[in-house]
Order: sequence, then structure tokens, then C-alpha cells
Amino acid sequence: MRLATLSIKGKPAAAAQLSSGAWLNIALAASGQKNEALASGCLQSLIAGGPDAMAALNAIVAQAENGQLADAVVADASLMAPIPAPRKNIFCVGRNYREHIAEGEKAQNIKVGVTEHPVFFTKPPTSIVPPEGDILVFQEVSEAVDYEVELAVVIGKPGRNIAKASAFDHVFGYTILNDITARDVQRRHGGQYFKGKGLDGSCPVGPWIVTADAISDPHKLSIGLTVNGEQRQNGNTSDMIFDIPTLIASLSEGLTLEPGDIIATGTPSGVGYAMDPPHFLKAGDEVICEVTEIGQLRNTVRNA
Repeated sequence: MRLATLSIKGKPAAAAQLSSGAWLNIALAASGQKNEALASGCLQSLIAGGPDAMAALNAIVAQAENGQLADAVVADASLMAPIPAPRKNIFCVGRNYREHIAEGEKAQNIKVGVTEHPVFFTKPPTSIVPPEGDILVFQEVSEAVDYEVELAVVIGKPGRNIAKASAFDHVFGYTILNDITARDVQRRHGGQYFKGKGLDGSCPVGPWIVTADAISDPHKLSIGLTVNGEQRQNGNTSDMIFDIPTLIASLSEGLTLEPGDIIATGTPSGVGYAMDPPHFLKAGDEVICEVTEIGQLRNTVRNA
């Protein structure tokens, strides 16, 4: 199932996509029920509602598919980020594809290699950009704004010290994330990730969340990115160094993961700074991220 957050009269509304392609306004469809998770109109609350909330959602979706609840069906609406205002920073993983490590080593003439444990960092909620929204370039701050397409995991079941064997039990679904990075800012701050990857307008997410049951195998998905129609990144999630259970197990060591938490899983090769000469994003560029079985995340670059 595809779940999204629509913008309806300027306000967020959780929605489920019907087979027709139209969206079902979940809160409106559930108005006659006593289910707080559905009635909230908030996708994060729906996720936190767990299996009971999803069972109730499946029931109203079935009603809508049978021609009922017509007043709650939205034929056309703009999309917000699936979780427009996460309750905590977005978790990210660095250097999780070997070819991406190799291209970085070549571009910077350094030797990094594969780390023993995953490299984690975060992006703040203020960096989030919706589908069709603008990636921001702060010209006075950075002259080297780059892209990184990533498969992102959305946590459904909370947990700490999660075992690899049960990691997928904690996954609600998947979405696409573009880890926009100001490479020069990153260098200025000693190579640490946060500042160069945390600027406003540097985290497109979407276009929706696909529930885990609708993804055949998250480790066998084609993943790519184009800039103005030119293919820049073209990989497969099978090339991850640390797979999703390993990432969840490692990240959750002594750290509680909560419903709605987002974990970006790293990017394949093809980033702009590793090209010869480097190709960075500029105002007017159209950037399209694509992951099979999820869809496309489309954004335009503009100067802030």
C-alpha cells in the first residue's frame, strides 16, 4: 500500500492510494470510527498505531474500493513529505556502497576503505523537502551542492537493542531520500557530516511510503538518479555493504528507535563531486530519484 501526506487547504492529511490512483483521505474516511490513529490525519500517528491501526485502515480502503466513502476520495492533491515534521532527526548511513567509497577515494586521493561498523549521522527535520519541492542552494554558504539518492527505511515498531533476526519486524515501509550535501561546507568543518548535510532544503523525501508487505525484497531494488535527464547514479540495493537488518541492529544498540523514524541506507556511485570535472547542482536543475517498486522523487534546485 502507498501512504502519503496530502496538502489539503494548506493542511496535512494522511492518505492511502486506491487502485484507481486516487487518494483516500484517511481521517475523513474514518470519521465514523473510534480510532484515534486514523482520525488524527497524521501518518506518523497511524504508523504508531501498529497492526490494529493498519487493520482498520485496510477495512476502510476495502470500503472505498467498493465504491463507498466517495466523499473521502481525493482525485488530485499536492504531496507533502510523507512525514512532514519528524519528531527527531533523520538517521543516515555513510559509505555503504563499495563503488561509492572507491569513487570518493579516487576524487580525493585518499584511502578510506570499508569500516568495521556502519557510519551514522543525522539530518535535522528542518532540512526536509517535499516531492516537487525546491532543493535550496545558499550561494553565500556553498558552491558545491551535491546529490545522493538513497533507499530509506521507515520504522514501525519501537525497539532498542534489536536483533538482526527480528529487524524486519520493526520496519513499517520504505521511501526515497535524496541526501543533498554541501561538499565544501563538509570539508570546512573537518569532514564531519552533519553541517554539510543538514542545511535547510537539503533532504527531499517521498513521494510516499510503500508498506513493507508491498516490497518484494528491499535488497534487490534498482536505485538511480538523473539531473536534467542525464543518468548520474544507477545502482542496486543488493550492493549495500551493511544490509538493513545490520543497520537496524547496529543503530539500535543502546538507542531507541520509534515509529516514524527514518533511516537512509546510503548511496551508490555517481555523485557529482567524483566526476571529472565535478558537476554540482545549480538553480533550475531538475533532479529525479527513482527506486523500483516505490516510484520517483522529483525536485527542482533554486537559490535560497
